[in-house]
Amino acid sequence: MAEFTFDFESVQRITASAVGRPGQRVFYVQARRGSRLISLLCEKQQVLALAEAVARLLDSLAEQNPRLATSDDMFITDMSLEEPLEAEFRIAQMGLGYDAERDMVILLVQGTSDSDEEDADDAPTARFAATRLQMRALSSHASQVVAAGRPICGNCGRPIDPVGHFCPQRNGHGPVHK
Repeated sequence: MAEFTFDFESVQRITASAVGRPGQRVFYVQARRGSRLISLLCEKQQVLALAEAVARLLDSLAEQNPRLATSDDMFITDMSLEEPLEAEFRIAQMGLGYDAERDMVILLVQGTSDSDEEDADDAPTARFAATRLQMRALSSHASQVVAAGRPICGNCGRPIDPVGHFCPQRNGHGPVHK
C-alpha cells in the first residue's frame, strides 16, 4: 500500500471553497481530522470537476443500492474554509473511490512536484476518507461556489467582468455587458 504525504482517515470535515472576489478568487480543498487541518490549492475547474464527480458517484451508489440513499435535508451547514489558509501544495490531479466495507468515499489527491522534472514519486499526495453525507455536502457547496463566479458570455464562453469584456465572437463590435 502506498504511503501518502497526508492520510486523513474518517475526516471530521471536508470542503471545497474560494476566497476573494469573482475573477480574482483562489480555490481550495480543505479537510480536518482532529487538530490537523490541511488546505490544498486548486483551480476553479478542478473544484467543478470534483463536485460533479462526487455527485455522479453518490447517485450511482444510491442507484445500485437504494438502501445507501441519504436525505438531502441532512446537509452539513457550515462549509466555509477555516483559518489559517496556508496551502500545503497545489493539486495536480484527483481521483475518487468508494470503500463499500466501511461505507466511505475516498478522495485521492496528487500535487505538483517541486522539482523541474516530472517525477510523480516526488509529488505530495493526500488521501481523505469521508462519509457519503460529507461528500454530498462538499459536492453541493462546491457547485454553488463555482456558480457564484463571474457570468459566462453566451457567445465566446469566456467570463464577463463587471465592466464587460471584449468578445472575439462579436468581431470587435464593442464589449458585451451583463
